[in-house]
This record gives sequence, C-alpha cells and structure tokens, in this order.
Amino acid sequence: MSSLPLPVRVAAGLAATAVEQARKLPNTLLGLPVTLASQTLQASMRVQQHITELAIKGDEALAPLERPEEQPAWATFDEDLAEPDPAPEPQPAAEPATDPDAEPEVLGDYPNLSLPQLRGRLRGFSEEEIEALLAYEESHDQRPEYIRMLGNRLTRLRGE
Repeated sequence: MSSLPLPVRVAAGLAATAVEQARKLPNTLLGLPVTLASQTLQASMRVQQHITELAIKGDEALAPLERPEEQPAWATFDEDLAEPDPAPEPQPAAEPATDPDAEPEVLGDYPNLSLPQLRGRLRGFSEEEIEALLAYEESHDQRPEYIRMLGNRLTRLRGE
C-alpha cells in the first residue's frame, strides 16, 4: 500500500486515464460521426414517441366533448344503395321521344363520362332525359353497365 495522500493518488489515476484515452483517440474519432448520428436519431425518436403519447392522451381526454361525425348526405357507396331486383326490360315506347342517333342534349360530354361520373349526375335528370340517354347508349356504345344503371334509374323514376 502506498503512503501517499488520497488526492495525489486520485490525480495520478486521472493522469493515467487521460493517457489511455489519448492513445484511443484516433480510433474514437473515426467512429465519432456514426455515434453522434445514432444518438441524435435515438433522441429524435424518443421525442416523437413522447409527442405521440401526448396526442393520444389528448384525444382520449377530448373524446367525450366531440360530437359523433355523421355521414354526409353526398357520401353514398354502392354497398349503401339497395339494389332492386333485376329491372324488367324497359317497355319500348310507341314513338321514341328523341332520335337515338342524335347526340344527347342532356350532356354534351356523355360519351366520355366514366360510370362513377354518370352515377354522380344521374339524380338531376328527368325521366325524359334518362330515356334519351338510354336510347343513345343502346344505339351507340351498348355498354351493359351503363344500360343497366340508366334502366334502373328509369324504373325508379317511373315507380315514384
């Protein structure tokens, strides 16, 4: 055992540790950027986790104050619409109201409409306008989905 005082022994230990660290410094400097980036990312992720936890607690605290969101009237989906039984074949009119070869006046861009676009505009048409579109579709493009949708709408209008 040494008879030197404690502060001298502690100072000597600090000096020895400093020399050891100075010898390891070149290797430590090479890994320093990676270590700093890693520690920064870890700290960032911890902050994000804490923020998310606070947001979840805030949502839970505010939940009783919120009114339940109602489904907007314009938000209808195919599953929400009750499909009627297959529509009977439309009865041919004695005199077609419009010339089937003529472009429908109802929609100038009707031939270019997709099925969802047509579905969105269909409720605004009268029975005569839908008859004109159906006659045009049957004489030109003959797309089954369009004919079925126009026929179903026409059946609903006649039944109302």
